[in-house]
Parts: sequence; structure tokens; C-alpha cells
Amino acid sequence: MDKLLHHISEAFSTPITNPVLVFSVILTIILISPIILRPIKVPGIIGLILFGVLLGPHGLNWLAKIDKDTLQGNGVDAIDLFSTIGLLYIMFIAGLELDMNEFKKTRNKSLLFGFLTFIIPISIGFPVCHYLLGYDLLPSILIASMFATHTLVSYPIVNNYGISKREAVAITIGGTILTDTAVLIILAVIVGASQGEINQDFWVTLGVSFVLFLFIMFGVIPRIAKWFFQKIESEKTAHYIFVLAVVFFAAFLAEIAGLEPIIGAFVAGLALNKLIPHSSALMNRIEFIGNAIFIPFFLISVGMIVDVSVLMKGPMALIIAGTLTVVAVTGKFLAATATSFLAKYARNDRNLIFGLSNAHAAATLAIIMVGYDREIIDENVLNGTIVLILITCIIASLVTENASRRIVMAGHQDDEHIEHVPEHEERLLLPIANLDTMEPILDFATLIKSKKSPHPLHILSVVADNEQAERNMANARKNLDSMAKYASGSETDVELLSTIDFNIASGIGRTSKEILADCLILGWPSATSFIDKIVGEKTESILNRTNTNLFMCKFDNPFLSNKSMIIFVPPLAESEKGFEYWMEKMLKLVGELTLPLTFVCNKRTQLAILEVLKMLETSVPCSFDNYEDWNNIYGLATFSNADALLVFVSARYGDVSYRDSLDGLAKRVGRYFKKQNLILIFPSRRENQHIDDYEDVKTAPIFRKISREIGNMFTKE
Repeated sequence: MDKLLHHISEAFSTPITNPVLVFSVILTIILISPIILRPIKVPGIIGLILFGVLLGPHGLNWLAKIDKDTLQGNGVDAIDLFSTIGLLYIMFIAGLELDMNEFKKTRNKSLLFGFLTFIIPISIGFPVCHYLLGYDLLPSILIASMFATHTLVSYPIVNNYGISKREAVAITIGGTILTDTAVLIILAVIVGASQGEINQDFWVTLGVSFVLFLFIMFGVIPRIAKWFFQKIESEKTAHYIFVLAVVFFAAFLAEIAGLEPIIGAFVAGLALNKLIPHSSALMNRIEFIGNAIFIPFFLISVGMIVDVSVLMKGPMALIIAGTLTVVAVTGKFLAATATSFLAKYARNDRNLIFGLSNAHAAATLAIIMVGYDREIIDENVLNGTIVLILITCIIASLVTENASRRIVMAGHQDDEHIEHVPEHEERLLLPIANLDTMEPILDFATLIKSKKSPHPLHILSVVADNEQAERNMANARKNLDSMAKYASGSETDVELLSTIDFNIASGIGRTSKEILADCLILGWPSATSFIDKIVGEKTESILNRTNTNLFMCKFDNPFLSNKSMIIFVPPLAESEKGFEYWMEKMLKLVGELTLPLTFVCNKRTQLAILEVLKMLETSVPCSFDNYEDWNNIYGLATFSNADALLVFVSARYGDVSYRDSLDGLAKRVGRYFKKQNLILIFPSRRENQHIDDYEDVKTAPIFRKISREIGNMFTKE
């Protein structure tokens, strides 16, 4: 018993050295920090730092970095290891999450804001640090460059208010890329200078190594990544391990090139940006593991370094903390004001830019930690920076929320004039036909699904009502379970539905009406039997029994193999009820995949598409090719590329844009473009407006085809 008590007291003696107990304590902090601090509106990043301060060596002394001398051999401290991973992870995600299409769209104004938000804070910060606070040249430049960075901590607020597509938001995101990149390059120079290496050889070596580094990261790595994602498609775990390997390889490569590892991680994010869609399962894994383990470890380790008692030792520490905060807020406010004046933005947009760019968090922390580890800056600046982060994050959240609310009250939301399915009500239905083709279709549905909709993806299996119905139902449930397991990889909510009906088309049509589905997503129609051809194929029967938007998909290749998207839009497609809906979904898809988009249509349809593009304020690069001979569908082949994702817009029989040349389009397109990813779209139609409602659905197609051919005999010249 005494031995047991002694063992327990030894384990719990401070600081805790038992690695299992240290890990348990840190996981407990990660778990309870948001729960405790959420009611008082303290940002999660601040909460974890505060807990690090409380439990670190300068607080209760529960956690401390293990002295390497006490370890056998050359061990590495677990907290050090995890926090290093977390630091690199923050910079990697910062590069990965940037919307490159938005940056391209607002390039000039982004360059203007990026320049102003970089130069103004530095111009104010350097003289204040050098002349007022009395720091030497290098520390003054480092601290001043820290003022130029910002983290988009308050971006979720803008997203929630539905104004994320506003130009002021886009240029702030673009400015983030520019200012953070510039500051990280300055950091490399400062670190070199601190080691006394600034001479002609330093600049030549830095220039050459930087060019080589960029060539490997943007010329070699994306090609390897694309090949890997395509060839090892089934091994989802391998994708994540590969991404992680790229991040650390990039960090190591940057170090060899004389740069900081965090620059390598940031560039790795930019290099893989186009290859990892923001709504994909892989992106979900990257963010989940980073936000759950690595990044919290880093934030807690930052708190462990902070010595609050320094702030109490004299007025100098408080003066430094206050000065840093005032300079940081003032610099960003002046940059936002100057940008608004030159770009002729209203006051609310100015406040929006200021709110989004005022928060100093990830990059600021990364830069200051490098400076502190290299002994370029002192403890006062480190502690002052923590105070700065706390205050600027709170100001950013309050200003952004206030500006967003005013913009919405003025009626300037993204979707103000567009008639489409409300995103918060959207329901998608995916009937299972062939399990082998369902995984890419489920990925497609995840990419186009509205993020505002609380409804899950509805996955349906229809079982024919015959003597084997019971056995078939059991198999159907197994198939549904495997789909649910796959969907959980991207944290996609699914609802599994199974039903018995006389035929599959009837079951799909009935379920679609029961759940009020806005869109049906089907696999590509397979080869049909002779009986199917006589009484009406399943696909045509489904079209007849539903009025909602319907997407047929053939995804034989990974999305990464596509370099562009081409949408073939027939005349009068703009008159269909579902026109805006499918436009919105395709723009969402092409935005996720970061592809350029080309519309092939006539002049009238082009004008209608341009109007919708203007209303949606999309950042996707769009171009147009003119085609007038829509009775000759095979003529469209001249516009296609072997590596393009092809989208054909069709229509149900009797719709305004329907024409004979669209009949049987799925079969003809599937035969002609065998090796390409294809989507066939049937827009929604108004109910009870079509002769099909009065026909016998099973026998209608054959009579309709006969009557159409007879009609063609008399109309041919």
C-alpha cells in the first residue's frame, strides 16, 4: 500500500514528468477549454494559450518541457515535437484554405490592399519600436513586420451572415496571401542577419536556393501529388500521410534553402491548394486532426513560455504590451481606411476589411516564436504579443460582426435577387444502383451540397416487390451501411432510406416527393435489355415520375485528372425553372475543384448566363464559345478536351428547351466520350404542366418515339 501511495505521489509531483499523464492533462485542457470559455466569448486560440500560462512553469508548474539531459540517449521532448508539428500545421492550413479564384478575380485591388496592409503597419511600427521603445535594428524590423501579418479569425462571422462573396471580403483574403508571404521572406533575412551572415554570398545563396525551392514546390510536388492521388485512389489513409509527408518535406527543404520551416509549410499549402477541394474528405481529415491535436498542443506550449509575472515587475512590460497593441490596431485601421478611400468603398466595407484584417493570431505567433527562439526578441515582447493577440482577436470579432449586420440590414447579401432553392432547405436524394460507382457520386454530392442546409444527404435503396423482397431488403441495408461508413470519412451526415416498390423508378419518384427532394443524383444509365427498350427505360421512367432537378453522373476518373469544366447549354435552357439551381451547383463544384469554366451556347443563352454570374458574384474564371447548330449534337465534340469534365444540359420531353437532338443523349454521349467524366443535367420543371402526367408511364416512351419519327418525316426538307 505504501509503495502504491509513493508511486501515485511521485507521478503527481510537479512538474509532471510521466509522459502518459502529461498527455492526459493536455488532452483534458483541449477538451474543457472551449466548454469553459465559450459562454464568455473568449476565442478558442486565446483559451488554450491561457491554460498553457496557468499550468506552465510560470503558473501552477504542472507542465514543463522535459530536460533532455534526464532522458536516455538523445530523446525529443513530446511537447516540443507536437508543438513544432502544430506550428507547421497552422501555416500549412493557412495556405491550403486560401481561395485562389477569389484572389485572381480581385487581383488588382488585392495587390493594393496587400501593399497598404504591409507597408503602413511597418512604417508605424519600426520607428515606434526603434526610437520609442529603444530596441535595436533587427528586433525593431521583426516586431514591425509582425504588425503587418493578420489571421482571418473572424471569417466565419462573414460566412454566417451570407456576405462571404462580397468584394471587400475577397480583397482582404487576397491581401492575406501577399502580406504574409512578404513578412515570411523578411523573417528569413532577419534570421540570417542575426547570425551575422548578411553579405553578397548570403543574397546570392538565398536567391538561388529560394528559386530552387519554389521550382520543387510548384513545379515538381503538384505533379507527384496529382499522380499519387490518381493512382492510389482507394487508399484514403495514404492520402493524408502523403500530405503530411509533403508538409514536413517542404519545411525541411525551406530550412536547407536558408528559410524558416514555417515558410515551407505555408508554400506546401499553396502548392496543394488546387488538388484538395475544401469540402473533400481529405480536407476534413487534415483540419480535424490539426484542430484536435497538433494546433492545440502548439498553443498550449506557447502559453507555457509566457511569464505573467514579468508584466508585474515594472511599468516597462505593461508599456510594451500596450504600445504593441495600439500600433497593431492603428496600422490595420489606417490600411483599411486607405484601401476604402482608393477603391471607393462605403464605411461598412471599410469596417469589414478592418475587422477581418485586424486579428493577429497564427502567423504573428509563428513569427514571434521564431524570434524568441533565436533570441532576437525578449520576454517582454513575447508577453506583449500574447496580450496583443487577445485584444486584436476580440476587436476583430466585434467589428466584423457589427459591419456584417449593417451590410445585411442594408439588403446587400450575396443571394439577394436570385430565385433558387433556399440553401438552408436544400435536400439531395442519391438512389443506389451500382455500389462500385457510388463513392465518387457521394463525393460529388458532398462538394455541391449547401453548407447551410441542416438536412443530411438522403441515400435510397429501392427493392423490387417480389418473392425475394425480404432477402433483397437485407442486402440493400448492407449496401446502405457501407455508404454511410464511406460518408463518415468526410463527416457528411446521411440518412439511409430503403423501400419496396413494384419498380425502381416508381420507388425513387415516390421517395423524392415524400422527402421534398430538390435534386436527384443518379449514376450513369447502364446498358438496357430489349424489354426495357420496349416498355421504357428506367432513366426515362424516373424523369417522367419526377419534376425536380436531376443529375446523371459518370465519374470513371478522379476529379484531379480534370483541368477544366465545359458546360454545353442548349438554346432556351435559361427559360427552365431549374436554370439558376444547376448554375449555382456547377459553379460550387468548379470552385471546389479550382478549375476554369467554359460555357458552349448561343448568344441569347450567353447573356442569361452572364446575368446569373453577375448576381452570384462568382470568382470562377469563365469563358464562352458560341455554337448555333444544336440539332447536330455531335458538333459539340470540337469544343471538348480529353482532360475536361464535360457537363451536358438537357431537358425533359415537353419542356421549353427540349429538342429531338437531346433524345437519348446519355447513351450517345456515354459512347462518344467513354474515358471522360460526364454530368448530364435535367433542370426541374413546374408540376402538372406536361402531357406525361396523363399518360401511362410504362407505355408512353415507345408511342412517343413512333409519333416523333412520323412527325420528322413530314418536317424534313
